[in-house]
Amino acid sequence: MSGVSTTQNQEWNDRRWLWLFSPAIPLAFTCSLIAYVLTGQWLWLLFAPAVIHIGMPALDYTHGEDFSNPPESAVAQLDRDFFYRALVWAYVPFQIAGTIYGAWLVCTQPFPWYAYAALVFSVGSINGIGIATAHELGHKQNKLERWLAKPALAPSVYGHFFVEHNRGHHKRVATPEDPVSARMGEGFWTFLLRTVPGSLVSAGGLERERLQRKGKGVWKIDNENLQAWSISIVLYAVLIIWLSWPALIFLVLQGIYGASMLEVVNYVEQYGLLRQKDESGQYVRCAPEHSWNGNYIVGNIPLYHLQRHSDHHAHPTRRHHALRHFDEAPQLPGGYASTINSLHFAFVELRYSGSPLRHSQLHALSR
Repeated sequence: MSGVSTTQNQEWNDRRWLWLFSPAIPLAFTCSLIAYVLTGQWLWLLFAPAVIHIGMPALDYTHGEDFSNPPESAVAQLDRDFFYRALVWAYVPFQIAGTIYGAWLVCTQPFPWYAYAALVFSVGSINGIGIATAHELGHKQNKLERWLAKPALAPSVYGHFFVEHNRGHHKRVATPEDPVSARMGEGFWTFLLRTVPGSLVSAGGLERERLQRKGKGVWKIDNENLQAWSISIVLYAVLIIWLSWPALIFLVLQGIYGASMLEVVNYVEQYGLLRQKDESGQYVRCAPEHSWNGNYIVGNIPLYHLQRHSDHHAHPTRRHHALRHFDEAPQLPGGYASTINSLHFAFVELRYSGSPLRHSQLHALSR
């Protein structure tokens, strides 16, 4: 990242208390389930998808963007601030509690089909954001945070993300070898059919190579894929034993929806951007122009500034509240919440360095 510019602003504000919005989402979701039980009004079950797919895009539009960056002198202090760490940690128990409560409701209460579907989308939405929480935790060097990433992935049965993202995607980002980087002209559903099996194969291969270097077999407790999947198996098994087989159907459906939220974000993050090879045949170093970015204030909170994606790829262990905007980075036309609602870039305009850029012109950005 040397040689690139950031936007520094003397009036930078970390919006410390606004970050409470992140763990408040699963807590408020659980409260909405309680409200449904007390009132019988099924619309309460739409709370989470309404916040994510309607509320957040609207708030992104009304509150706009913030291109300011924390001064470098503040980064070390931000990294040490326990407040921010605790907020990320807090999401996980609320998320798991909401998943368990949702499964209990669907297996013990009468549900018309539309209320059942609403509950699937709500629980899936919370666990979709849970994958973003696992992303933030899994990049850290603290053992507790890295471990917490695995239960955060458990409801969606996406434990292999812990391995593939950290050791696969970050190495191969914006290259044809990366199953998670969407290609120019590739529709979302085509991407989904490629990235899901591709990520599984990649995670398996990466962990096999790591264990072989240590002289260990794949089917050992050291296998981090197996560790993460085991937490999913335990969670699902306990709920099935307690609530019987209808719990499995519900858990699978919400898990599919939650995982699809991750893959839509994956589709957005590097769509059409390509790192070229240098004279030695090696891919050029990942630069700001190899990730789509967004600085929308509200939408960045529950996703831990994931939309400042270029700085995340430059400094994977940097904590979310210290990530920076780069002027050179291509900018999304809206926050993730509004962009993923379209599901395909053919229907929106993208911006690069402030200039409108249509889908057919995107290849010019590949470097």
